[in-house]
Amino acid sequence: MAYSSPKDEIPVFFEDTSVAFASKTDAKLRKTYWLFSLMNQARVVNLGTFFIKLALKLNLPIKNVIRLTIFEQFCGGETINDCNATISLLGQSDIGTILDYSVEGEDDEASFDATAAEIRKTIDKAAGSKTIPFSVFKVTGVASADLLEKIQRNEELNPVEQASFERVQARVEQLCQHAYDKDVRIFIDAEESWIQGVIDDLTYQMMQKFNRERAIVYNTYQLYRHETLDALKTAYLIARQRGYLLGCKLVRGAYMEKERLRARENEYFNPIHASKEATDSDYNFAIDFCIEHIEHISFCLGTHNEFSSQYCACKMKKHGISRDDDRIWFAQLLGMSDNISFNLAKAGYNVAKYVPYGPIDAVLPYLIRRAEENTSIAGQSSREFLLVKSELKRRGIGSL
Repeated sequence: MAYSSPKDEIPVFFEDTSVAFASKTDAKLRKTYWLFSLMNQARVVNLGTFFIKLALKLNLPIKNVIRLTIFEQFCGGETINDCNATISLLGQSDIGTILDYSVEGEDDEASFDATAAEIRKTIDKAAGSKTIPFSVFKVTGVASADLLEKIQRNEELNPVEQASFERVQARVEQLCQHAYDKDVRIFIDAEESWIQGVIDDLTYQMMQKFNRERAIVYNTYQLYRHETLDALKTAYLIARQRGYLLGCKLVRGAYMEKERLRARENEYFNPIHASKEATDSDYNFAIDFCIEHIEHISFCLGTHNEFSSQYCACKMKKHGISRDDDRIWFAQLLGMSDNISFNLAKAGYNVAKYVPYGPIDAVLPYLIRRAEENTSIAGQSSREFLLVKSELKRRGIGSL
């Protein structure tokens, strides 16, 4: 199976900024322009994140500034109900919402139970809703990362740790059972390589139990890792042997610098591809594989990459797959890549936005990652900035 760029007629274009930003008023568009102009400068991002952390630590009144800027751009609100306006606005453009409870840094049993209860609420919100096609959670939201790492190292657990892990298993199963009962598809997000093996094991157990009639549970495949494409193929074979459907979310990956640093410090082989080209190639091979086995795989492209989105659209056309086939979805983060999301949706494809929410203090690590990601990914912030600038020019309102 050779990887090559599709040569069919292009089914969708991402350059139409009138579609991408149709939901934004002139004032909102100017604000977005201002925000991305700042995020386009690495030094400003570094200084800004430092002072935000310091101000919060000193209890300075900065939350309203955060709420009206980066929080407003990338989050739906502090509660599920706060997200209703965003859900409705996206729905008007035929874009679904994936409610993502983005609280991080909690590490005790009470917090894990509280997070699991909140995820159940997102499932309840999605049940029967045409505008909320998926729920999502991270296993580290309901489990200790240190415990997961110890299990992955195959170290013996003491009785307290064993009891803790049994509670982790119960939380994961209860969430997937609730999703199954409500007929809501649920993503289990990928995490760092040193705990991903345990997460995979838990996820495949849930798939075997709940993915008999349709794909309810989806695992996440980080294609920036060397072994992920083979792991995807193996997962498909095992699913076929055991009689369940495979649910896949395809992403490139979110922990590249952390993975490389840990590999260097601990002197083991870096699991991340040496080049972006290798990652891109594996990602598009994964699209090929999923489409070629679409009778037994449901998948979502979690990507801000225009070529991969276009590539999948072309492959769907080549294989005679309807644009609105419910087994194939595209997803991007709220506040990013609107040119992809809105143009795909207008062309008739299934599209959803991840909409993070939670208290400002608790989602700050997520927000900082978004700012740093836009700065560090080659061209990402510049791309967002130039698209907004182009739309301002098209509307004849300048950029000031």
